[in-house]
Amino acid sequence: MKRKIAAVAINAALIIVVLAVSLVGFWGGNAVAVSGEDDRVFYSGNSENGVSLMFNIYENAENVRKILDILDENGAKGTFFIGGSWADDNVDCVREIFTRGHEVASHGYFHKDHAKLNHKQNMEEILPAVKLVNMICNTQIKLFAPPSGSFSEATLTACAQLDLRVIMWTRDTIDWRDSDKNLIINRATKGLKGGDFVLMHPKDVTVSALPEILKYISDNGLSTVTVTQNIGE
Repeated sequence: MKRKIAAVAINAALIIVVLAVSLVGFWGGNAVAVSGEDDRVFYSGNSENGVSLMFNIYENAENVRKILDILDENGAKGTFFIGGSWADDNVDCVREIFTRGHEVASHGYFHKDHAKLNHKQNMEEILPAVKLVNMICNTQIKLFAPPSGSFSEATLTACAQLDLRVIMWTRDTIDWRDSDKNLIINRATKGLKGGDFVLMHPKDVTVSALPEILKYISDNGLSTVTVTQNIGE
């Protein structure tokens, strides 16, 4: 019963957020001026020995929890970019990610191609997802990873207005496509250095490869840090 009440409350609050976002069109003529793309988009961080494991989440709560267990077993931390539509159906799992000490961030609401969205559409896709995860975790997230790495000037302007840093990746395991464990490990670790962002998803092959990725990190004098720690927030 408590879960049902919580779900109803979250959905009601989300409706309010969506209605509020409908007014975002009035912001379009007053876009925040931001100088230099380097200040808005991050492909890596500044940590000398820290690397960031990034997980884009739109599916598979069971594997998300397995990933959390593996990270805990290795004393490691990750940054989870959470899709709003998934979060709405997996409130407990989202909260567990946060309460187990990992960084939560946004991956939009419906996994849209942000390069094809205008400013208002970017705001409508990003803001409700941010508000939802903030509400679930009682936090204030600061990072947004555009789905498929697709973004435009309109995306950057919207994120600047929302005080969100746009995060890409240094190395992509492409685990959503390939199921070869050794290939995933190699993509994650070959030439790995401090400051790198390693992109993964909650796939079976990732669950299988993650312990060896973490072992490589430890054996090579590196450590895991959140993306925010890596970029020196």
